[in-house]
Amino acid sequence: MSRLYTQDHEWIDVAGGEATVGITDYAQGQLGDVVFVDLPDAGRAVTKGGEAAVVESVKAASDVYAPVSGTVTESNPALADDPSLVNSAPEADGWFFKLTLSDASELDGLMDKAAYDAFVASL
Repeated sequence: MSRLYTQDHEWIDVAGGEATVGITDYAQGQLGDVVFVDLPDAGRAVTKGGEAAVVESVKAASDVYAPVSGTVTESNPALADDPSLVNSAPEADGWFFKLTLSDASELDGLMDKAAYDAFVASL
């Protein structure tokens, strides 16, 4: 499984034609305490760069964008009961949704960990 990152601070773990999406530790740190997440329903088609979810914190509401196009297969049910998982485990149990990729070539423009870390360091 490989993990890639976007400039909007989403991460995507890809295994074959399936992927899991969440936000990075940097993103959750910028948001502050997460109090609510609005996740996409299974079966929803998402487009690369399009709005896929909303995360609300004590500071603001922010959109979460789809790193690639695909069809949502599952949203994280744990976030409905405990949205603070986004803060405590943003790159593990605090994932947002899973999807089936519609075009694997869209992964080509995403960053690996080293490139993402360099990007964050430049902010």
